[in-house]
Amino acid sequence: MPSVLDNAMSLVCRTADFLDFQRRFHGLEIVERLRVPDKVIMFRATVQLDEGGVRVYQCYRIQHSDILGCYKGGIRFHPDVDLDEVKALALWMSLKTSLVGIPYGGAKGGITVDPKTLSVTELERLVRKYTSRLVNDIGPNIDIPAPDMGTGAREMAWIYDEYRKYRDVARGVVTGKPVALGGSLGRKEATGRGVVCAMLEAVNDLGLQDYRVAVQGFGNVGSHAALDLFERGIKVVAVSDITGAVCNPGGLNIPAMIKHRDRTGGIYGFADAQPIAMEELIAFDCEVLLPCAKENALTADNAGAVRAKLVAEGANGPTTPEADAILVKNGVLVVPDILANAGGVIVSYFEWVQNREGFYWEEADVNQRLFIRLKSAYARVRDFSTQRKISLREAAYCLALEKIVQAMVDRGVQ
Repeated sequence: MPSVLDNAMSLVCRTADFLDFQRRFHGLEIVERLRVPDKVIMFRATVQLDEGGVRVYQCYRIQHSDILGCYKGGIRFHPDVDLDEVKALALWMSLKTSLVGIPYGGAKGGITVDPKTLSVTELERLVRKYTSRLVNDIGPNIDIPAPDMGTGAREMAWIYDEYRKYRDVARGVVTGKPVALGGSLGRKEATGRGVVCAMLEAVNDLGLQDYRVAVQGFGNVGSHAALDLFERGIKVVAVSDITGAVCNPGGLNIPAMIKHRDRTGGIYGFADAQPIAMEELIAFDCEVLLPCAKENALTADNAGAVRAKLVAEGANGPTTPEADAILVKNGVLVVPDILANAGGVIVSYFEWVQNREGFYWEEADVNQRLFIRLKSAYARVRDFSTQRKISLREAAYCLALEKIVQAMVDRGVQ
């Protein structure tokens, strides 16, 4: 199976052909400059364990492009993290920030680790070691990390605290921090809320009424998307996470499910639901599917079983190119990840702005600004899609890449 980086680059290459980059920018090696990151940082972190001995971890930070601004991207802790995955995530971040009009380039970081296998003190040592090795490569005007899978506000606080040992105090060095340390209200919920915002725009375009939603993945993105839907009175009828999958055709009690997950570590065994097989979630009887877990959730093997009329991608790269072609052929509208899950980086940008101004916004203001920016981006993508008779994903890539490449050419090559 092609890697996630292969999948990401395949659409970049197709978009470059569609936009005729080879003729328009002959000799400028546009695709190669998009394929190869500005900087690839790899190192090991050796961490002292609480009970003696040490453990060695592979660490990454990929700075893909600073064409549109300083690098920006999350840090992922997961046992499957590898170089190709982090490169793909950094590329997607460049596209995402371009598409939604944020003055950032793309970056991503990761450590090949299961954070659940470490104590809190061991995890803190790992985060601080990772930060100290990157102290010359990150900064509020250089590269701004943020949370991703396996990390959160706690880890961002450790990064901020470690960084300030070496540099002047700069709250904007990292986003997704605790509010007490300069974090923005609404940042934790932003990606999930953004998925719902993009979904609602697509729902209106399709004219769906009394629709039901299935959510694959119940981490930070999926759980906040599901909670937002529940609070709007929209039925979430099926949910899955790494521990299992459950359904309730009458609608799941999402606040109760979140309490169960926080108490037990997963949704398995949630009382007010029926267990289903993990693979049944993708094919569940619903109108809207939100894949909010990992990459390659929808493949050529299962995309044909999708019964939803709308897929809004909360995860990064959840749909392979082969699966995307099947969904389009079957008339399923797909809101792509670089649009649907951009809420996190948008509110990270808001946090960075608030840190620099020293003036902090109310959560209602944050949410209003988030929705305005996402709705505007969705409208541009939809209109371009309609004009060119292409999918929303193809339209999003066209708009994002055109902006990056124009800036690339304007800046020159020396």
